[in-house]
Amino acid sequence: MKLRVLDILKEKGKTKYWLMMQMGLSFQNFNNMVYNRTKGIKFENMQALCDILECTPNDLFEEYYDKR
Repeated sequence: MKLRVLDILKEKGKTKYWLMMQMGLSFQNFNNMVYNRTKGIKFENMQALCDILECTPNDLFEEYYDKR
């Protein structure tokens, strides 16, 4: 699964900085999350993303296949 935060921000005309400030996360934790460099996401962060971006958890994720 891949987090689609950057795609949703682009669709809504918002910046990563705007979202980071709304969520109150550190730069490093936020970047790791939006660039899919983490193995998990806290439910509270998922809920915050949905509330701030006005979307559902289904909108946040996209299935992808690693062709290794």
